Amino acid sequence: MPEFASRDPAASDFWSERFAQRFTPWDLGAVPAALRQFVAHAERPYTTLIPGCGSAYEAAYLSEAGWDVTAIDFSPVAVDAARALLGRWGDRVLQADFFEFVPFRPLGLIYERAFLCALPRRLWPSVAERWAALLPPGGLLAGFFYFDEAPKGPPFGVTPSGLETLLSPYFDRIADDAVTDSVPVFAGKERWQVWRRRP
Repeated sequence: MPEFASRDPAASDFWSERFAQRFTPWDLGAVPAALRQFVAHAERPYTTLIPGCGSAYEAAYLSEAGWDVTAIDFSPVAVDAARALLGRWGDRVLQADFFEFVPFRPLGLIYERAFLCALPRRLWPSVAERWAALLPPGGLLAGFFYFDEAPKGPPFGVTPSGLETLLSPYFDRIADDAVTDSVPVFAGKERWQVWRRRP
């Protein structure tokens, strides 16, 4: 286990240290099966935002599928790593603060992958409010949600009822499925869900 100076997961230095030391146990190193299935059955390509994108494998995958994708991370080290990994799609990755970032075009989808569970629980109401502000009525919040009641993190888990309380003021859940290809840190504790923005 590497030694880290930063202990606050709400700070970009926390994540930069971990990327710099290649300590990324949340990183699948591939595009998850549930996302591939979602893309295969999507009615149309969505203009997509990936907050807290990390290595951003999904940004390249969605770009190859013809989707308009912007991936953001507030860690400059993560952004550099993603750009190097994505090659010709590296310009889809930007260094930005999720709470301040303004998309270039109206969004149809926000993809959630270990972003909510990376942040302290005190920030979650602000995350949900920002998700809702960024999506128009009918827009989708889709991705992986981590369910666990352990007090410490990251990852910080949520209960099913806690997630419902967090999102139901803004969204209706329209899909909820088991995940078959979790990394060990998430195994047995995450589900693929899709939430639709209410009018």
